[in-house]
Amino acid sequence: MLKNSELIAVLPAKDLGRAREYYRDKLGLEVAEETPGGLVYRMASGAAFLLYETSNAGTARNTQMCWTTADIEAEMAELRGRGVVFEEYDLPGLKTENGVATMDGERGSWFIDSEGNTLCLTQQT
Repeated sequence: MLKNSELIAVLPAKDLGRAREYYRDKLGLEVAEETPGGLVYRMASGAAFLLYETSNAGTARNTQMCWTTADIEAEMAELRGRGVVFEEYDLPGLKTENGVATMDGERGSWFIDSEGNTLCLTQQT
């Protein structure tokens, strides 16, 4: 039954007002719905995510959400123009150049939102 259900990602925020401003000003996203549980954002693809307030925000060190794009450089340029800073990594199996890592079959870039969540862009190659 789950395969027929709507899926929504959930991200923590220490300060929901600050998060709303970041997602609007830096990522160009508007809140689609305000619920008692938080702020819902809906993508044109039908995907959605919820930002909810909790003191646990920013504690995860893993990628929490990723957008797939056809042109990672264009997306990064637009986001950089809005003030988003992309992470640079030099780890075993993961090295970025100008914010982009090339992996088997895909390219990826990561940034940290105002709440400490690690978000990414990915492009299939």
